[in-house]
Amino acid sequence: MMPRVRRTAALCALGAALTACGTAGDGRPAPAASSASPSAAGPPVLAPGPGGLTPVFAHGPRTRGRTVALTFDADMTADQGPRAASGEHFDNPGLIGALRELKVPATVFMTGRWAEQYPAEARDLGRDPRFEVANHSWSHYAFTADCYGLPTVDAGADAMRAEVQRAYASLRKAGVPKPMPYFRFPGGCYDQRALRALSGLGVTAVQWDVVSGDAFATDADAVVKQVLDGVKPGSVVVLHCTRSAAPTTERVVRTVVPELRGRGYRFVKVSELIGQAGGGR
Repeated sequence: MMPRVRRTAALCALGAALTACGTAGDGRPAPAASSASPSAAGPPVLAPGPGGLTPVFAHGPRTRGRTVALTFDADMTADQGPRAASGEHFDNPGLIGALRELKVPATVFMTGRWAEQYPAEARDLGRDPRFEVANHSWSHYAFTADCYGLPTVDAGADAMRAEVQRAYASLRKAGVPKPMPYFRFPGGCYDQRALRALSGLGVTAVQWDVVSGDAFATDADAVVKQVLDGVKPGSVVVLHCTRSAAPTTERVVRTVVPELRGRGYRFVKVSELIGQAGGGR
């Protein structure tokens, strides 16, 4: 039997596999020449690892005050178009409305396929200063084998790089003016080969340290407890914003936000946490 956290992480990643959101400085690799890559000048990114390996960020400093970043995966796989056409909702305008009402900044990791399905909502999020939109691949196919049942990207560094670049192109085409230089691996699955493949794109891979367990959840109170029990200063919380696969998330946010504020937490975007961690511009 998997430990509770492992089971929850599996469910969360499986939810990401199926659905989702609505309404160079010194020492850093230069971005790829393609216009689909993020700009060198702009938000903070972590320095690359040995050999230029893509850096990975999971949480901010624990000693820089009570900050926490809520992140929302806007997942949509390449083959889910027919389901969207038949009426399945891979967005969640109510959740985005709640974040605005509660004045909560957030980072949305958006697949290119989602941006193509919901261009008006992608544009709305990308132009709202309360949010930052980052890259979650184009197809939401896994970058490693055996990643919670996700289909996998074709083998080879070129295919992996193309997934990231194509997603940036889709975000910009949808009207997101400044997509962030942050990338979240589908399912959270990566290995050294995947990190090496993305070297030189100028992105920081963003993971998390708090699994909300909202994917496919029907008990909002259980998700709330999972988040509140896990949050520490500098935490990154992974949630989803798809009505069909994460129907409790809006209720969770409406409960978690005032509770964490009552505990002295301040909500920030991922970019602020990376800056606190020493990320350069």
